[in-house]
Amino acid sequence: MTDFLRLGVNIDHVATVRNARGAGYPDPVRAASIAAAAGADGITAHLREDRRHITDDDIARLSAALTIPLNLEMAATDEMLGIALRHRPHAACIVPEKREEVTTEGGLDAAGQFDRLAPLIARLRDAGIRVSLFVEPEAAQIDAAIRLGAPVIELHTGRYAEIDGDARTAELRRLSDAAALAAKNGIEVHAGHGLTFDNVGPIAAIPQVRELNIGHFLVGEALFVGLGEAVRRMREEMDAARG
Repeated sequence: MTDFLRLGVNIDHVATVRNARGAGYPDPVRAASIAAAAGADGITAHLREDRRHITDDDIARLSAALTIPLNLEMAATDEMLGIALRHRPHAACIVPEKREEVTTEGGLDAAGQFDRLAPLIARLRDAGIRVSLFVEPEAAQIDAAIRLGAPVIELHTGRYAEIDGDARTAELRRLSDAAALAAKNGIEVHAGHGLTFDNVGPIAAIPQVRELNIGHFLVGEALFVGLGEAVRRMREEMDAARG
């Protein structure tokens, strides 16, 4: 296996619960602190265009408070570029975004949006922000990431998480092949979406994957065992698969 597998904890849905009542709690910054103390290696937050969960103030407070890296998930818009350049997070993961979707439904079409993405990625990289592209495990998307100069891709594991049997085995092979292709071309590989205690093992065992980003499941599990315990358990599942 390769080096230590990092865990990024997405705190979006702590903010979802907060916003349901319009109150100041639960606080996603406090959740980030708990996750860090429990073993998270980074914090992910998606500032959506409609601000349905994470807000601009959350990003400002996270930027000021975190002692571990902040990964800002963002759409490829001028507004989000300006916010990223203002706060200078450790990383910016460019994701597709539709107002009507409940959650991110698939990977970014980096190949089809090449001309739009190229100047945006260049500006982020010039600002010292590590750029990641959230893509499907497809050779065309990895080729686009290479040509765009993106140092990181995050493979979309949503389909893997939603199916089982032979179909899941085939999707796992597709993810493994994509990870190998990206790593061979000098791109760091991350993965995420829909991962749980029960399905994280085979993804964590892909040797080229360096980081997993997990959020919704951990926030849901926190209702029963607490966020710290949920993060510690996920860390244990990842380490066991890696070992």
